[in-house]
Amino acid sequence: MAALFEGATLCALSVEQNNTESGIQGIELDRDDDHVVVTDSKRSVTLYKVSDQKPLGSWTMKQGQRITCPAVYNSKTGEYVVVTDDTVIRVWKDDDINIDKAFKATVSADVWRIHSAPGQEPVILFHRGATRFLDVLLAEPQQDMENVISDDEVIRWSNLITSGKQQWVLFITEQKGEHFLHVQSLGDMTRAAYRLESTGSAPLSFSASARSGNLHILSLYPDGCVYESAVPMRLPGGVRAEALPLPRTLLLRLPLGGGALASASAVSLDAAHVAVVGVPHPSAGAGKDYLCIWNTNFQTLQAGKEMAGRIYGQFWCYHRKLYVPHGKALSVIPFECQKSSLASALGKLKQSGGCEMAPPVPLPSWGAETHEDASAAGMETRRNKLTRKSHGASNVSVDQLIDQIKTGSEEDVQKAVASFISKSDLPALQLAVGSLASALVARSLAEPSYYPHKVLVQLVHTQCLSHSVCPDLLKLALEKKDFALCQFCLQAFPDIPEALTCACLNVFLSTPNSELETVALETDSVAFMEGLSAATAPEDEEDEGKGTRQNGFSTTASQEESSCEAQPTPHQKPKLPIPMPLDMTRPIGLHRAVLLNEILQTPYSESFLLPHLKELTTPHVILYLQYLQFLYVKYYQDINTQVPALRSPTMTQIIDWVCLLVDAHFTVLVMAPEAKELLSGLHGFVKAQMKLFTDLGKIEGSLHALKKVKKSKNNGQYSIEVIELF
Repeated sequence: MAALFEGATLCALSVEQNNTESGIQGIELDRDDDHVVVTDSKRSVTLYKVSDQKPLGSWTMKQGQRITCPAVYNSKTGEYVVVTDDTVIRVWKDDDINIDKAFKATVSADVWRIHSAPGQEPVILFHRGATRFLDVLLAEPQQDMENVISDDEVIRWSNLITSGKQQWVLFITEQKGEHFLHVQSLGDMTRAAYRLESTGSAPLSFSASARSGNLHILSLYPDGCVYESAVPMRLPGGVRAEALPLPRTLLLRLPLGGGALASASAVSLDAAHVAVVGVPHPSAGAGKDYLCIWNTNFQTLQAGKEMAGRIYGQFWCYHRKLYVPHGKALSVIPFECQKSSLASALGKLKQSGGCEMAPPVPLPSWGAETHEDASAAGMETRRNKLTRKSHGASNVSVDQLIDQIKTGSEEDVQKAVASFISKSDLPALQLAVGSLASALVARSLAEPSYYPHKVLVQLVHTQCLSHSVCPDLLKLALEKKDFALCQFCLQAFPDIPEALTCACLNVFLSTPNSELETVALETDSVAFMEGLSAATAPEDEEDEGKGTRQNGFSTTASQEESSCEAQPTPHQKPKLPIPMPLDMTRPIGLHRAVLLNEILQTPYSESFLLPHLKELTTPHVILYLQYLQFLYVKYYQDINTQVPALRSPTMTQIIDWVCLLVDAHFTVLVMAPEAKELLSGLHGFVKAQMKLFTDLGKIEGSLHALKKVKKSKNNGQYSIEVIELF
C-alpha cells in the first residue's frame, strides 16, 4: 500500500507564458535528506532546506555564462561542482560568495552530466560517452577523451547507480530513431551496450534502480505503457561490435482514456511501486494531470494527487520525497510505500498492533467505521461487508449505473448505488466512485430540482472520493446549503483548495442560526466542552451580524499583571494566565461551532490561505476570533480531560488560525471600535505565552548546566549538595 501526504511549495518557478519548460535543469541531494541543490536553466544554483522551504544560499553566473549541467554536492570534500559553457568545471564551497572567483578548470571535451552519490567521488560523463572521476580529471584537465559512441549518437538520459561499494554509469542514446542502453562498471571499467526494442515512438522518460543482482531500467511511452528491462550487474566481458538485444516486460498499462501522453514521467519507487506524473486520473477524465502511485504487482492505483498548472514531464525522488515542478511552483510531496501484498493492495492489511489501516484518500479505509446519521440510516458499514463469506460481483457495470443516474429517480439511484458499493471489490470501487459522483453532480447542476443527498453521502463515506476526483461536489453542497454533506467532505477530503475552504468559512459564518440548528450534524468536535449545552446562551443573530457581542475581556493593566503573576492557593484550581473569565459562554450556536471546528482541522497552506481570508467581512472576523478565544479558554479548563479519539481541534490549530485572521485583517481590526476588547485580550494572551516560554527557557538552561556539572569523586559516605537553579 502507498500513500501521498500533504506537500509544500519549495520555491516558485519563473516560467514564461505558454512555455513548455519548467526552468529547472536538475535537483540533487546535498549533505542530507533535508537539503537539496536546485539548478535552474538560466544562471543560478540554489541550496534549499526542505523542511523550512527556504533558501540557504544562492550562486549566480556572470552575464554571458550559462550552466550546461546541474550542480552536484561532493560529500567527500563538502564542495559543489557545476559545469558552465560545456567545458568549464567550477568547484566552490558554501561559504564562497562569488562563484566566479572559485576554482575552475577547462577540460578537452564537452561534458554531458556530473553524477554524484553520498560518500563517493563524483563522476563526469562526456557527450561522447567517456567517463572520469572528478579528482582524476582535475589532476589533468586537458587529457584526451575516448569516443564510446558513434558521431551520430546523442545521449538522451543518464544516471549513476550505487549498490554497496559498486557503481555503474548508465546512459541511453538515440541513433536514427533507435535507442541504446550503455552500461559502464566503475570498478573494473567494463562496458556493455544493449539495443532497446522499438515501438515506433520515442520513450518519454527513463529511471533506473538496483536490486536482486540486476540493474532495472524503467521506461514510459506515450501510449501509457511502462516497460522494465533487467541487466546483470556483472557485465559480459570482451568487446562486441554490435549491441546486445535487451528484452523487456510490460510492467504497467496506464489508463489514458484515448489520446497519448505528451509531458509525463515515471520513477520506480521500489520493486512493486511506480510513481507517475502527468497522467490523468482514471476517475477524473482527460485534461487533468495527476501525480499517482501504482502497484505494479496487482495493477492497482494506490494514491493520487492533482497537480495544478502545466506538467513539464520532470520529477525527482529522494528519501521518500517527490520533487515535482508544475505550473509556477516546485512542490515537495512526501510518500510512503509499504511491502506489497494482496492484502495491502485490497486495503485489508493489518498493522502489527492489530488495528486496521486507514490509508489516505483515494484508497478506502476498511478499518474506519462509516458515519451513521439519519441520512445514511440503513447503509451497511464496511466492517459488516468484510465479514461476509463471499463477495458477489456486481451485475451492473459503471456505464450502466451512470446511464441510470442520468434519468432514474433518486430512490432508484440510491438503491442501485448501495448495491454496487456492497458488491464491488476495492479496485473496481475505487475507480468507479469518482465517475458516479461526477455524474450525480452534473445532473444536480443541470436539474436544480434534483439533489440526491443520500446517494452523495454514501459515496463520500466510501472514502474513495477527494476534491481532486470530484471538484464540484463540495461547491454543490455549499450551494444547496447541505451542511451535513459539507461536514463529511471536510472530514474526508485532504486536498480542498484554500479558496474553497474560505468559501465554506464565509457560508458557515453568514448563515442564520435558525437554518443551521435544523441540520443533523456530528458533534464529536465539540464534545470536549464540559456543560456545553447548559452554558450556551441563545445566539442573537442581529448582534452576531454587527459583531457587538461582549467577550468578557478585561483590558486594565492592573488586572492583566495580576492575572499573570497570581499564585494559586492550595486546593484551588489555577487561574487562567490571561485576562479571560473561565465562565465564558459560547458566542455562537452549537451547529455553527461544529462546522467551524471542521474548518480548523482542514489542511491548508498559509501562503495560499491568507489572500482569501482577506475577503471575510469585519463582523465575521470578530465573531470567529471570539469563538477561537472561547475555544482556548475551554481547552485550558479541560486540558486533562481531552479524548484523543474525538475529532476536536488542537491548541496549535486554534492559535494558528488566530494568527492568520489577525495577519489578514490587522489594519481593520485596529480601526474597528468593537474589536478593541478582543485585541486587548489577545495581547494579554500573547504576553502570558511569552512569559511562559521565557520561564521554560530558563529552566532548560538550568537543566543543561546541571547536566554538564561533574560529580565529585570524594563525597564520602554521606554528603549534602545544594543546587541553586536561579
